[in-house]
Amino acid sequence: MRRNGATLNGQLSRIISETGHTDLIVVSDAGLPIPKNVERVDLAYRPGAPGFLDVLDTVLGELVVERVTLASEIAETSPAVLAELHGRFDPLGIPIELMPHVDFKRLSLGARAAVRSGEFTPYANVILHAGVAY
Repeated sequence: MRRNGATLNGQLSRIISETGHTDLIVVSDAGLPIPKNVERVDLAYRPGAPGFLDVLDTVLGELVVERVTLASEIAETSPAVLAELHGRFDPLGIPIELMPHVDFKRLSLGARAAVRSGEFTPYANVILHAGVAY
């Protein structure tokens, strides 16, 4: 067993380790359709658990991110989640790009993997664009 506070899920840990610069990782709510060609890490075990922000924080603890993409509908439908995301990314200088949900889903077709939470909040989805640590 790992001694540090890193990701315990073996599949997620492997994906983060294999992710390279500009790869896309989606962290999603329970309802986002995950394309068949994208590796799925399904962490959901009941409605609401694990929560989107908890899963996101776990991934962010290990992944270098240079920018993020959100569905623009989040601003009106789930403003509290949007505020939480700004609270995580703005202090780090990580730009947030908003695009229509239909375009968000299209962009997710090119993701390295999608990590599904049990979140039931609409549009609680983010595409993380991997950066480099140097």
